[in-house]
Order: sequence, then C-alpha cells, then structure tokens
Amino acid sequence: MEDTLFWSRLQFGFTVTYHYIFPQLTMGLAWIIVYFRWKYLRSGDERFGEAARFWAHIFGINFALGVVTGIPMEFQFGTNWATFSKFSGSIIGQTLAMEGLFAFFLESAMIGAMVWGEKRLEPRKHFIATIGVALGSWLSGYFILTTNAFMQHPVGDTIAADGSLRLASISAYLLNPWAMVMFLHNQCAALVTGSFVVAAVGAFYTLRGKHLEQASLFLKAGTVAGLISCLLVAFPTGDAQAKMVARYQPVALAAMEGHFKTSASTELNFIGQPNVHERRLDNAMYMPGLLSMLAFGRMNATVQGLDAFPANQWPTNIELLYYSFHIMAGLGTLFILLMGLANLQRWRGWLEQSRPLLWILMLAFPFPYIATTAGWMTAELGRQPWLIFNLFRTGQGVSDVVSSGNVLFTLIGFCGLYFVLGILYLFMIGRAVAKGPGHMVSIAHVGGAA
Repeated sequence: MEDTLFWSRLQFGFTVTYHYIFPQLTMGLAWIIVYFRWKYLRSGDERFGEAARFWAHIFGINFALGVVTGIPMEFQFGTNWATFSKFSGSIIGQTLAMEGLFAFFLESAMIGAMVWGEKRLEPRKHFIATIGVALGSWLSGYFILTTNAFMQHPVGDTIAADGSLRLASISAYLLNPWAMVMFLHNQCAALVTGSFVVAAVGAFYTLRGKHLEQASLFLKAGTVAGLISCLLVAFPTGDAQAKMVARYQPVALAAMEGHFKTSASTELNFIGQPNVHERRLDNAMYMPGLLSMLAFGRMNATVQGLDAFPANQWPTNIELLYYSFHIMAGLGTLFILLMGLANLQRWRGWLEQSRPLLWILMLAFPFPYIATTAGWMTAELGRQPWLIFNLFRTGQGVSDVVSSGNVLFTLIGFCGLYFVLGILYLFMIGRAVAKGPGHMVSIAHVGGAA
C-alpha cells in the first residue's frame, strides 16, 4: 500500500488504457468517412452522404471523450512523474507540444466544419475539411508515438551538464526508425478497430431489417477495409515491429516468447505457460525454427534467451508480458480469418443472408479494443524496467513528494469519474445507432442553417 511507484504506474496505466478507447476509433474511422464523403462527392448518391454524416457524428462523440480523458495524463507528468519530466522534459516536451499546437488544432478546427458545416461549405471544401480531420488525427498520433518511440529507442539525445537529457538532433528524434514502424503498425490497428465497428453496425442493422441500404454500405466498407488493415497489421508492419524489438530490445523479445535459454533454430511458441521460477515454458506448443526466421530472417539464427541478460534487466512482469503478446497475436490471426470469410461470402453475394456470420461480425467489435490494449501492454511491459530504454529506470522517474495515499485517492476518483463518462458515452452512441443514419441528415441541416 505504501509503494508510490506501483500506484503511479497503475494510475497511468488505467488512465491511458481508458483514454485510448476513443482515439483509436477516431483514427480508424477518419479515412472511412473520407471514403464515404469522396463517393458522395463523385456520384451524388445520397446513401454515401448519409453514411458520412452518421459516422461523422460517431466520430465527434469519440473525439469529445478522447479530449476529456486525455487531459489528466498530461498532468500526471508533472505530479506523479515529476522526476522523469525533469530528466527528459526538454526532449519529450517537443513532440507533446507539437501534438497540441499543430495536430490537435488542425483536427479540432476541422471537425466542426465536417460535422456541422455541410450546408455552409460547397461540397469540395467540405470534403477538404474531412481530409483535414483525418490528417490531423493521424498527425496527432505520430507526435504521440514519436514520444513513446524515444522511450523505447532513444535517438537524437545528449546528456547536459546537469545530468538531464537535451535534444541534439531534431531530425533524428522526429524520424526515429522505431517511431516510423510503430506509427504504421498502430495506425493499421486503429483501422482494424474502425472497420470492425463499421461492419458491426452494418451487421446489426441487417439482422434487425432496418436501414438496409446503409447496412449494405457499412458491411462492404467495413469488411474490405477490415481485411486489408488486418493483413497490414500482421505484415509488413507487425513483422517490422517484431524485427525492431529483436534488434534493439532482445531481452523483451525473449520474455514475450517465454524464451529462457539462448539457442539457434529457435522455435516460435503458440501456447504455453511461463514458469519464471523454474525458467522454462510449461506445456508449450511450438513450431521449430520459426522465431529465428521471423526475428532475423534465417531458420538457424541464434536468438538470445533471458539467460543472456542480468536478472535486473528482465521485464518486471514476464508472465503478463507473455500473455499480452500472445493475446494480441492470436486475436490478430483470428481477425484475418474472420474478415477473409466475410469477404468471401460478400463476393459470393451471401453475406447478408449468412446470419451466423452476421452475428459474429456484430459481436466481434470489442475484440480489436482488447487486441490493441494487449499490444500496448506488450510494448510498455517489454520496455520495463526502463522508462527510457537503457537510460532511465522506471523506479527513478516517480515523484518523491507525492505519497501513495494521494495517488490512490486520485485513482479512485478517476475510476468513479470514468465510470460515469463510460455510461454517458454508451448512452450517446446507443442513441445514435438506434436512430440510424437517416437522422443525421436533419442534424447536418440544422447545423448548416444555424
């Protein structure tokens, strides 16, 4: 109870996990809305206009909740993690400021025009505003991910006379290769979330026999975008991310795979239970040589095990890291299979009559959220025990003037507040889905006439 580090980590983990529910959907929906708006601009078909308005409304709700839940995290840098901010603030503050000044302003300035400006703007300008929202959301993601990438793989930095970090090269920092790979992988995962949500709503309307024209559009857009993004998450972005971990964080790779002993032609474990005390993986199911191939491109390559590193450099929760990684990878594989089957049925013209598959599509939408959460847990647990890999330990970063009682008190407050926000969010989303796409036409008209 007196461990301030534990409660500070738990509080930040809770708030960031809850917050990311919302931006992953907005980043995933953004380009789907652009697609619907582009089709409407080209064809004049009102079905696409209704689809764009409906999802823009859903986007707006998620954007608002994302802003509200994102603010507390920034304050935690100055309260719970003041020592970390003092050490690295001159570097990570650069991209956090850029995200607020450039990306967030672009997105927030354009979102009003996208949601309510259709009747005030000519179609092409309204389409440009929609693109601006999509670009702003993805640019925001890049700046945040660049900040995290520096913590995973620090580049462009130097140590000042006072022992703190200073920025030596802004270009090296902004073009960090870890950031490039992480951004592409993360954004493809966001597209998976958006695609699954769009397909789920289309399946819901189809099963209920309502808004059938819109349901057909949602199913087509959701399943096509879903299959493409699921494949991109696995390859090349996921493969590149795994190779980056193997190159720069081999101890994290060993823990992710439950690989305790250094070996050549190393197997890839599909199922097993890490036994850290005995330093082995129990009840393993594996494929020989595959981890060596995936990590280094050669079946006979040597993969370092945890035995190659001092125990004080091991990730602090190997079991949770192992299961998080395998949940992410397992769900990603199932997503490809599901979207592949859905597209096959759609190509054959049977998707809308395949009620069992529609039920699966409708009920599957929470699982991309689980997969992305597991993916972020993999990244953050794999970096431990470092806040900045090989530069600054997590135990060094916690504030020395904030007590565990204060952190626990605010954590309880966050839990209560976020529970209320969650109920409000579900109510607003549920009401929008229940009313359906046709209702969004009147909202756009009212906003334009105001």
